[in-house]
Amino acid sequence: MTAPVERVLIVRLGALGDAVHAIPVAAALRRAYPKAEIHWLVSARHRELLDLVTCLDRIIAVNDRAGAQGGVSLVGAISALRRVQYDAVLDLQGLVKSAVLARLSGSRRVVGFTRRYAREPLARLFYTEEYDPGGAGLYARTEFRHVVHLNLGMLERLGVQAGPLEFPIAEVTSPVADEIRLRTGGRYALLNPGAAWPNKRWPPPRFAGLSQVLARQMGLSAVVLWGPGEREIAEEIVDRSAGAAILSPRTTIADLVALARGATVMVSGDTGPTHLAAAVGTPIVGIYGPTRPQRNGPWSSDDVTLTRDDQCVCLHVRRCVAAKWCLLDLPIEEVLEGVQRRLHVSQPADA
Repeated sequence: MTAPVERVLIVRLGALGDAVHAIPVAAALRRAYPKAEIHWLVSARHRELLDLVTCLDRIIAVNDRAGAQGGVSLVGAISALRRVQYDAVLDLQGLVKSAVLARLSGSRRVVGFTRRYAREPLARLFYTEEYDPGGAGLYARTEFRHVVHLNLGMLERLGVQAGPLEFPIAEVTSPVADEIRLRTGGRYALLNPGAAWPNKRWPPPRFAGLSQVLARQMGLSAVVLWGPGEREIAEEIVDRSAGAAILSPRTTIADLVALARGATVMVSGDTGPTHLAAAVGTPIVGIYGPTRPQRNGPWSSDDVTLTRDDQCVCLHVRRCVAAKWCLLDLPIEEVLEGVQRRLHVSQPADA
């Protein structure tokens, strides 16, 4: 019989989308252990997301990168962890750094992925238990299971059934979302052109063209999101849109949540805001090239993903090394058709 869990720690430092993919683990733990303390160790720059996760009892934000602010030092984080005496620690990150922090918590049970599924295979040296999802590996071309389900599988080690996917993210108020609602009349499509990997980005001129047909055929205003280092991309789309797109103000995570909850649809590549929007139920049309939508895409069967992963020679590679970038083969018409399918809208006869 599995011992009861009174205090458990999730280690998932970042990034934004990866942290979103780990939220169902916290939700499943809360269902299994209603009175347990559930803590999460996260990079300080991603704490803002976890502040909205309602099933957590404590968030330990650590300054794990040079110049980071808003959290405790690595030494301070380790000291805070060791004072708790966790019954179990789950490292969902699979890096040497996350594994070391998990082990230094002092818990007798530190669970992580096996070599094939850890992001850095040496991380497994710091675990007391390994969870083997039973496949070819995290980056294998034959791995089609979603990351959310791989994360939930680790709960088997604690005797916890995964159950339904839940993303307990709080309702928030947002002046930014209020402003966009007023400017668009409450009917808008979120366009998210940025991504950390350049080869995940659909070209700005095509986003601009899409915004025009969304306005003309579906009466949808396009709101272009942007994050750090992405404003020029967003401005290019707005400038090329002939007035069909508007630039989003600077957004916090709470703003993104509120904007996503109010959006008619979101069109985006494989990036954090996409996964956050999927978590709050926004209709998604995802654009995928160097990552596989079955593994990284939205999890609702209603959502639409448009992909070139079957012909992409740069799968899981951050920069395209092919003669031709695979997303250049994705035309505006195909993305528009994806939006129409997602919203169950028939194409106009005169389109």
